[in-house]
Amino acid sequence: MFSSALKSFTSNISSNYTISPTPSSLSGAWKVYDGKKKSTGKAVSIFVFEKKSLEPQSGGLGGRSSGASLKKLHEEVISRVKKECNLLARLRHPSILELAEPIEDTRSGGLMFATEPVTASLAGLLQEKDDQERTGGVQGRTSRYILEESGGQKTRRELEIDELEIQKGLLQIAQGLEFLHESASLVHGNMTPDAIYINIKSDWKIAGLSFAGPSEQPDKSNAIAPISLSEALYHDPRLPRSLQLNLDYTSPDFALDSTISPSADMFSLGILIIALYNSPHTSPLKTNSTLANYKKIMTTSSAAPSPSNNFLCSRPLPRELVSDVLPRLITRRPGQRMNAREFQQSQFFDNILVSSIRFLDSLPAKTPHEKTQFLRGLPRILEQFPKSVLEKKVLPALLEETKDKELLSLILANVFKIIKILPTGKRAFMDNVIKYLREIFLTTTSGKTGSVERDPAKEAGLVVVLENVELIGGSCTGKEFKDDILPILQLGLESPTHSIIDKSLGCLPTVLAVLDFSTIKNELFPVVAAVFSKTSSLGIKIRGLEAFVIFCGGSQNVERELSGGLDGALTGANTNGTNSSAILDKYTVQDKIVPLLKAIKTREPTVMMAALKVFTQVGKIADADFLAFEVLPLLWSFSLGPLLNLEQFEQFMTVIKILSSKIEQEQTRKLRELSSNSNGVSGVSRSTDLMGDSAGTTSIKGSDMGEIDFERLVLGKSSGRGDEFLSESLRPQPQRAQSAQVAPIFSWSTPAAKEPQTLMPALNPTSSHTPTLNPSLNINFRAITPDQTLHSFTPLKPTSTMANSSANGTLSSFHALTPMQTSSNPWSSSTTSTQSANQYSNTTQPSIPWSYNSAPNAMASLSQKNLNPRSGFSIPSPPASTSFPSFSIPPPPGQPQRGWNPHSNFGANSSATGQAMPLSAAPQQKPKAEIDAYESLL
Repeated sequence: MFSSALKSFTSNISSNYTISPTPSSLSGAWKVYDGKKKSTGKAVSIFVFEKKSLEPQSGGLGGRSSGASLKKLHEEVISRVKKECNLLARLRHPSILELAEPIEDTRSGGLMFATEPVTASLAGLLQEKDDQERTGGVQGRTSRYILEESGGQKTRRELEIDELEIQKGLLQIAQGLEFLHESASLVHGNMTPDAIYINIKSDWKIAGLSFAGPSEQPDKSNAIAPISLSEALYHDPRLPRSLQLNLDYTSPDFALDSTISPSADMFSLGILIIALYNSPHTSPLKTNSTLANYKKIMTTSSAAPSPSNNFLCSRPLPRELVSDVLPRLITRRPGQRMNAREFQQSQFFDNILVSSIRFLDSLPAKTPHEKTQFLRGLPRILEQFPKSVLEKKVLPALLEETKDKELLSLILANVFKIIKILPTGKRAFMDNVIKYLREIFLTTTSGKTGSVERDPAKEAGLVVVLENVELIGGSCTGKEFKDDILPILQLGLESPTHSIIDKSLGCLPTVLAVLDFSTIKNELFPVVAAVFSKTSSLGIKIRGLEAFVIFCGGSQNVERELSGGLDGALTGANTNGTNSSAILDKYTVQDKIVPLLKAIKTREPTVMMAALKVFTQVGKIADADFLAFEVLPLLWSFSLGPLLNLEQFEQFMTVIKILSSKIEQEQTRKLRELSSNSNGVSGVSRSTDLMGDSAGTTSIKGSDMGEIDFERLVLGKSSGRGDEFLSESLRPQPQRAQSAQVAPIFSWSTPAAKEPQTLMPALNPTSSHTPTLNPSLNINFRAITPDQTLHSFTPLKPTSTMANSSANGTLSSFHALTPMQTSSNPWSSSTTSTQSANQYSNTTQPSIPWSYNSAPNAMASLSQKNLNPRSGFSIPSPPASTSFPSFSIPPPPGQPQRGWNPHSNFGANSSATGQAMPLSAAPQQKPKAEIDAYESLL
C-alpha cells in the first residue's frame, strides 16, 4: 500500500526521461525542455506548466468570494490545458504536433507532457527576428535557441524565415487545417504564432488546441464540448494573456457574429500571414485584448486591413498574396473566404521549389516511375533551395526513402549533392547520413556469412558511395571512417563485379589519407593483395599495381617520374609535388609486395609497365642488397618480355641503370667506411712490424742523446765519443720473437756447415743517436749507407769498376770488416767523401774478386795510407799490418780470386742519387780441401 502511494507521487516522465536543467525556449505559459528517453535515447521536448504562473501579478478584489472565483478560474484553465493534450493524443497528422507522453501532474501541482523534439514556437522565432533587427542583424545578440548535444557541446539552432520557409510552413499549416476542418470536424479557434511549433526538421506543426471545438453543426459522434464564446472572448486580467483567446488574431465571426465555423480559422490564417511579413512581426490588429477595441477597428474601413492600405503591413507583400490570397482570407463575410484546400492550390504556392517540397512530402504514395523521374530531376534545383530547407526538410525526406532499394542509387546521389552544398555538410553527414549507410550496406538479413548474395540495386548504391569517398573522408573523423566506411569499402573490394572492384581500388588515395598505419597494414592491404592475386581480369591487375604504387608512397601519375629520368629513385626526392612518404613500411614492401610482383605470369606490356612503376617506388624504399638480389633480376626478366616495344624497353633499362647506380654507390660507401676503419688499425701494426726494434730504440735512446748531440752541433764542439759510438753500434740488440739472432761472422771464425743467409740491418738515419748493427734473419733491411737527403752520413761513392759491375746486373757480396788506422771520429760525416773515393780508386791494393765480370770491371781497392778518417763506414785496421786483413769473408764460389783491398769500405752499390743498395752476405759451403788451401794463403 505504501509503495503504491509512493508511485502516485512519482512522475512517469521524470523517471523515464533525462531532462535538461534549463528550458530551451518559452511558449506562452509553457517552458520547453530538451529531453531524451533513457531506454532508447530518443529525443523529445518536455512541456512543463507551473501552477504559480496562474497567480495574478497584482492584488485581486480580495475577500472570500474573490478567492473562490479565482480558484474556479484556475480550474477552468487547467481543464483547457488538459483538453489540448488530450486532443494532441487523439489527432494524428504530419502537420499536428506529435505527442510522445500524455499529460501528468507534477509534485508541485503543475502539468507536464512530452512531444516530438521542437526547436521553438513561431512566436518565439518571430520575437528572435525582431530582436536581431533592433540590434543590427544576426550578430547583434546570441540566439536563445541553443541545442545541447550528447557530447556536452552546445550549438546554435539555425532558424531562418525566408520566402521559401514561409511558403513551406504555410502550406503545412493549411494541410493541418484541412485535416481539422474536414476530417476531425474541428475549429481551432485560436490560430496564432503561439499555436505553431517548428520541429527539428523545420516542419511547422499545429498545437494550442485549448479553444478548439466543433463547428455549429457538430457531428453527433464528436464528444468534444463546443466553444463557449462568451467565456473565451472575455479577457480576465487575473490570468496571463497566453492562456486566453488572442483578439489580435480572432475572426469577426467570433467577436461580432458569435458564430463558429472553419472559415474563422482562415481569417486568423490571413492575419498570421501579414504578421510574418510585417515589421515588427505582429498582427496588424491592435486590440489591447479588449473586445470594444476590436469592434471599433473592424467597423472602420481605414483601420481594418484591406488591399487599399496594403493590409496594414509595413513591408511589401508578395504579389500573389496581395492579388489573390489575402483578399479572399481577410474579408468580413465568411462565405467569401477560401477554405484550406483552395488555399493550398493558390498561385502563392505555384513555384517549382514549393511544388518539389509538396511532391517530396507525398513521395511514398507516388508510383515507381514518378519517383524515378522526380529523383533524376531534383539535382538540377537543389542549389535553389535555402540551406535550412535542404538540411532540415529535403535531406531527411530523402533518407527516409532509402528503404526502397530500387531507388537507392538515385537517392544517394541527391544526398551527397546536398552534403556538398551545405556549409554544415560535415555535421549533417555525421548526424543523419552515416547511420543510414551503415543500415543499408552492413546490416544483413540472414545469418549466413559465407556467401554474399548479389544485389544489383545495392551494388548500384555502393558505386555511388565509392564515387563520393573523398567527400565522405572529409566529412567524418578517422574513427567513424574506420568503423563505418572501411567495411563498405572492403565490401566493394570483395564484390564479384569488376567495375565495383575498380571503383574501390580507385578510392585508395583518399582512404589512405584518413586511416592510420596499423589499419592500413593489417586490414586494408591484405584485402587488396588478395584481390590482386586472385583476379583474372587484366584491368584489375593493372589497378592493383597502381594501388601498390600508392602503398609504396607514389602517386597515380608516375609517368612524370619515368620521363624525368627517375632521379627520385636514388634521392627519394618529391619531384611531382605529391606525398613521397611510403604508406607501408620497408619490410612489408620487401616481404609482401615484391613476392606478389614475382608471381605475375602474364607478360602483357600494360601489366609490365604498371609493374615498372611499382619497382620505381620500391627502389626508393628497399635496401641495396635487396635491390641487387631480388629486384634487379625481376626487372631484367620483365624487361626481356617479347611484347615490349623499344620505348618500353628503354624505360626498363633506365630504371635498371639507376637502381644499379644506387647499389654501386651504397656498396662503395660501405667499403670506404670499412677501409678507413681498418687502415687506422692495420697501418699502425704494419709500421710496427716493419720498423722492428730500431724504431723503439730510436725513440728511447733518442730522448737520452738528442739534447747532447744538439748542443755539440750548435756549439761546434768536436765529438770525442767515436769509440763510444762504435761500441754502441756493435752492441747486440734484442730482436723480435719470431726472428732468430745470428752472430756476425769474422775471418777467424769457422763458418757453420749450413748457415742461413744473414743480412746487414739498416741503420736508421733519422735517429738522434748512433746507429746500431742489428743483424736479423730472413728480413730485408736497407743498406748501411743512409739517405743523402738526411745528411747523417756521407754516402759511399762507387768507383768505375763498381759502377760497371752494378750496370751489368751483378750483386756484390758483403765486404769484410777491415780494421783501420786510428781516427778521431770514423763515424762523422764529411764533405770530402768524393775525394776519398778517388784516392781509394788509385791505390794498388788488391780488390775483392766478387764480380762476375772481367778484372778491369772489378771494384777498385782502397789504400790504407790514403784512407780518409772521415770517410764512410769502416773499421780501422792494426797500424803495423801490411798483410791480409784480420777480418775477411771468403769470396763467392766458382769465381777466380782477384786482388782485393783489405782496407776498403763495405762494398755497397750506390745509385746516382747516393742511395745505397741492400748488402747481402751469403756464406757458401766449400769443400774442406779448398777451405784449407784458402786459409793457408792467410
